Amino acid sequence: MQVRQLSSAARHTLAAWHEILQRNAMEELDPLLADDIVFRSPVAHRPYPGKAAIKLVLKTVNTVFEDFTYYRSFVSEDGSSVVLEFSAKVNGKQLKGIDMLRFDAQGKILEFEVMVRPLSGLQALAEEMGKRMAPYAAVLQGGPASNV
Repeated sequence: MQVRQLSSAARHTLAAWHEILQRNAMEELDPLLADDIVFRSPVAHRPYPGKAAIKLVLKTVNTVFEDFTYYRSFVSEDGSSVVLEFSAKVNGKQLKGIDMLRFDAQGKILEFEVMVRPLSGLQALAEEMGKRMAPYAAVLQGGPASNV
């Protein structure tokens, strides 16, 4: 099995993602996101469609996580996806997780999926995000982003 590197466009997007995350500047994500992006949350049954939803979720979770750190990454065999392993705390509960990003041919993020463990960390994350995201239910379902 031969592992390829990410495309140059995807590498550029990933570098920009890390820089935007560092500054919690999710409003600057638009150029990195495919128009039909889908975000899959570890606490929601249905994916969140669209740029407004992903920016809202990522900006919020970036304020919920404490001591967030990426520490490993893995590139898929076809070179179109990357898995970023992270650790963080939520309300004192330690968690580990992965962000799985799939890129389109132009290097834009097409899919963003998050998985988190252990259950106690996931529950703390779900509780805190639920409180903060409740007023934005329409945006998370693909509705207008006027309240964001």
